[in-house]
Amino acid sequence: MTTAFEPLLLGGRQLANRIVMAPMTRSRAHGPGLTPTPSVVEYYAQRASAGLIVTEGIQPSVVGQGYPDTPGLHSREQIAAWREVTDAVHAAGGTIFAQLMHAGRIGHPVLLPDGLVPVGASAVAARGQLYTHEGPKDFVTPRELSADEVRATIADIAAAARNAVEAGFDGVELHGANGYLIHQFLAPSTNLRTDEWGGSVENRIRFAVEAVKAVADEIGAERTAIRLSPGNPYNDIEEPEPEDVYTALAQRLEPLGLAYLHLVEPTPDRRELVLTLRKLFGGTVVLNVPADGPADRLALIEDGVADLVSFGALFLANPDLPARLKAGGPYNTPDPSSFFGGGDQGFIDYPALV
Repeated sequence: MTTAFEPLLLGGRQLANRIVMAPMTRSRAHGPGLTPTPSVVEYYAQRASAGLIVTEGIQPSVVGQGYPDTPGLHSREQIAAWREVTDAVHAAGGTIFAQLMHAGRIGHPVLLPDGLVPVGASAVAARGQLYTHEGPKDFVTPRELSADEVRATIADIAAAARNAVEAGFDGVELHGANGYLIHQFLAPSTNLRTDEWGGSVENRIRFAVEAVKAVADEIGAERTAIRLSPGNPYNDIEEPEPEDVYTALAQRLEPLGLAYLHLVEPTPDRRELVLTLRKLFGGTVVLNVPADGPADRLALIEDGVADLVSFGALFLANPDLPARLKAGGPYNTPDPSSFFGGGDQGFIDYPALV
C-alpha cells in the first residue's frame, strides 16, 4: 500500500512525499512592477517540506491580472524576484511549480493600465463583485478575444512558462479551474463562440489543449501540468453536465506525457468523474477535495484514488504540515476571516481552501 509519506519521481525530481501545497491567492506582490517581496520568499521557504509547492496564481501578461497585488511572470524584474523565491525553496530541499493563471473575465479595469479591460472567451459578465483597493467593484463585461488574440494569449502563456524556468521553477501548472480563462473556454455558460474556439466539445477544449501543448513545447511536457475543476460553479461558472468536455480533454492530454493533472473535486458526487479522468489521463494525478479530515485525505493515496493530495488553508496555518500529518497532529486551526483584505494579509482562492 502506497502512503502519502513515500517519495515520488515527478518531472525529473524526487519528491520527498506526496503532500502538495495547493495554489492560493495571497496578494503580496508589493515590489516594483508587481514583484514578490522578501515576505513571499520566507512564506514559500517555510513550507518547503511539502513534496511539491504550487504557487499562487501568477498572471502571464498584464491583462491577465484578476486581483490586486498579484504577481506576474512577464517582465525581467518579475523573473529576478521569483528567482529569490525558488532559490530559497531549493535551499530548503523543496520543489516548486509556478501556477500560471490568466484570470480572463475575473478582474476589473481599475487593476489594469492604459485603458485595458478584462478579456474573455465571450462577452459574458460574471455575477458578483471583486475586492479592489477602491472597495468592492461589480464585475464588468469582458471584451471577447478575437481568434488572433486567442493565439496571442496562448503565446503569452508559453512565454511566461519560459520565464518561469528562467526564474528557477521546477515546472508550471496551468490554471484551468475555478472560473478563470481556460475554464471560461471550457464552460458552456461563458463560451458562446461559433468559431474554432467554441461550440462543440472539441472546440471548447481547444484552448486548454493548445495552451498545454505550447507550454510543453517551450519547457518540456515533464515540467508541464494543468489544474481542472469539473462542474465547479466558482466565479459564476455553469457546467451542469461536465462529463463530455472533461473526458474529451483528458483523452487529448493523455498522450502528451505531462507532469501531472491536478483535479479539484468540488463536491463528493464528482468522485466518479474524478476516477474516470484519472483512468483516461493515465499519468500522475493530484487531488484536492472538500474539507474532510486530514487523515481522510491521506487515505485517498492509500486507496489509489490519487497519487498526491493537495492542502490549502491547512498549509497556511501549519507551515510544517507534512510532519504534523505524519504525527497525526496537532494542527493549528485556519482562520478564513484573516485571509482577505489585501496587503500582507492577502486572501485565498476559496476552492483551494481545503
